[in-house]
Amino acid sequence: MISIDLVIVGGGSAGMSAAVAAYDAGLRSILLLERGNALGGILLQCVHNGFGLHRFKEELTGPEYAYRYETQVLERNIPFKLNTTVLDISPDRVITAINSEDGLFTIRAGAIILAMGCRERAKGALNIAGTRPAGIFSAGTAQKYINIDGYMPGNEVVILGSGDIGLIMARRMTLEGAHVKAVCELMPYSGGLARNIQQCLNDFDIPLMLSHTVVEIHGRERVTGVTIAHVDEKRRPIPETRQYIACDTLLLSCGLIPENELTCGAGIPLDRVTNGAIVDQNRQTEIPGIFACGNVLHVHDLVDYVSEEAEIAGRAAAAFVQGNAAASDREIALRTDGKIRYTVPQRITAADAVSVYFRVADVYRNVQITVRDGDRVIYEKKKAKVTPGEMETVRLSADHLRTLDGNCLEFSLVLIDAQEEEQS
Repeated sequence: MISIDLVIVGGGSAGMSAAVAAYDAGLRSILLLERGNALGGILLQCVHNGFGLHRFKEELTGPEYAYRYETQVLERNIPFKLNTTVLDISPDRVITAINSEDGLFTIRAGAIILAMGCRERAKGALNIAGTRPAGIFSAGTAQKYINIDGYMPGNEVVILGSGDIGLIMARRMTLEGAHVKAVCELMPYSGGLARNIQQCLNDFDIPLMLSHTVVEIHGRERVTGVTIAHVDEKRRPIPETRQYIACDTLLLSCGLIPENELTCGAGIPLDRVTNGAIVDQNRQTEIPGIFACGNVLHVHDLVDYVSEEAEIAGRAAAAFVQGNAAASDREIALRTDGKIRYTVPQRITAADAVSVYFRVADVYRNVQITVRDGDRVIYEKKKAKVTPGEMETVRLSADHLRTLDGNCLEFSLVLIDAQEEEQS
């Protein structure tokens, strides 16, 4: 067994950002463990642009964004192990991992940062009726086949789900010569960014069919078509609306699931909404010395926010190892109403300025984001529109937190005109 001050599990954008932040905070005994054969994570297959507008004030592709942070890791000589799978993390911060060079090995860590990212929801979780032919891919798998391996998954395509990966793959398949017949979305709104809807669907005249889902897959050896149907307000297919679409490929973009098997194995409590760990403003989980950041904590819409959050975790982990972590003044729980689904962090333990991220449950127009300390409003912000596909942020100042009367903050969404409107 070897001892290292800080071990970071995952070498994607979150892991690299956390490592750089911890190094810059004065920590030198750092190790990055990455399951893939290169640093960068999912960014390496995201060859489209749109990354880095917040962090670097310029538009980068995914590999370019990853290279910026990989360069910083190499400049600081932060050690990392590739092709390394972490098998177990114990509550007392002992990591068991394996690779072809070192075999099975263990590390006793002063602190651990979880940055494992997320995975796609697969067909087995969707309960779609029909056969199991070739031609069914998750959108991310199809993206890897095209951008990394150079394989074309199919020519006549239907996409189920309108998350950002699905929208981007609709454009990518079209640019590669495929015919994307439709993007079907179960919900009455898209789960992707507004800019992706415009740039990936509208600009290419690809139809977005809201409140529709795939109810049956056809084909024996290869997909020959799918049957789609309109769904009612309870998301149940309406039989008389069934229609058949001939295709040879079905791409699934039905949500992302944080990779928290290691987190559960360490006994860290998870949030039932985010499927990530419950954390404080420093991204420390309920086990001291174990931190979480990036998509393993909650699914982000922009990688810039991943890096921002990872830097918080990196600095906090360095302070924990160095013995400089501030003692908790008090614990403030964050609660939400039904319109706001969750907040990250879920609790605040110090009266310092903190950014609170959250997502809403539906599309709302003319709203006021309100934070209450009991009956007293400490923060208000008006917005013309909020959607589930775009993460919102509230910045609470130290003055806000020092003057609290209670130990709970209530985050709510107030409809200014008292009327909800869905995106048409």
